[in-house]
Amino acid sequence: MPVLADQYREEILPKLMEKFDYESVMAVPKIEKVVINVGLGEAKDDQKLLDTVVEEIAAITGQKPTVTRAKKSVANFKIREGMPVGVKATLRGNIMYEFLYKLINIALPRIRDFRGVSPKAFDGRGNYSIGIREHTIFPEINIDKVDKVHGLEVTIVTSAETDEEAYELLSLMGMPFRK
Repeated sequence: MPVLADQYREEILPKLMEKFDYESVMAVPKIEKVVINVGLGEAKDDQKLLDTVVEEIAAITGQKPTVTRAKKSVANFKIREGMPVGVKATLRGNIMYEFLYKLINIALPRIRDFRGVSPKAFDGRGNYSIGIREHTIFPEINIDKVDKVHGLEVTIVTSAETDEEAYELLSLMGMPFRK
């Protein structure tokens, strides 16, 4: 059982119930899913790059990602409908908690000059997004074997009604927010 899942049940849930005066345990916000997305405009020219990114995201998340395809043709970008333009993985359950633990405790502290993540990246409905410039901060990636460094977006979807509730949930889980 992942560390964060146990911590949520034993420590975070009671603290959130007390702070926000919830009537029921079911009203307490929880993390529903984590979506990892990599946009690859260059993938239209290089199929090998797409395969490499799929392997790297699978190593990082522990789950095989899906290839996202263009919905519309865009002449300026030389993209036709149906061309591969990215990779995404949606994590739920134990895999989600393991990934979050790794992100918070291992990957984010490895970022050079890291001072914390922005507390303003909430969307108004309790979901949080982080942009990571280099995928090499994850311990599963061997830096010597990386041909091209790419970024990725991590979106944490919560059941919180407000950003304040989601902020409290994530900070209790250990998310290193900037002061």
